[in-house]
Amino acid sequence: MRTIEISTASKPLADYAREIGEEMIVLTDKDRPIAAIVPLENVDRESLSLGTNPKFLEIIRRAEEEFKAGKTLSLEEMKRAVLEEEQEESVN
Repeated sequence: MRTIEISTASKPLADYAREIGEEMIVLTDKDRPIAAIVPLENVDRESLSLGTNPKFLEIIRRAEEEFKAGKTLSLEEMKRAVLEEEQEESVN
């Protein structure tokens, strides 16, 4: 990871983006990160969007907490829950 202080950046943003390679560039303002230029090779737009979406990240965080707390379902329990939900939806 490369860090560039925004006040000392000497090239246009496009130049930094062209030379990025596989390394992320973090732009800072008084040593505080304010933006990043990241390589997107092999990354689709949907993954990029989800990976920066606060609502999605909150869902992942809650799921991780539940998993750590032992709140898990077996495959069979999950199948039953999904099938029950599908049946309820088809009745309505």
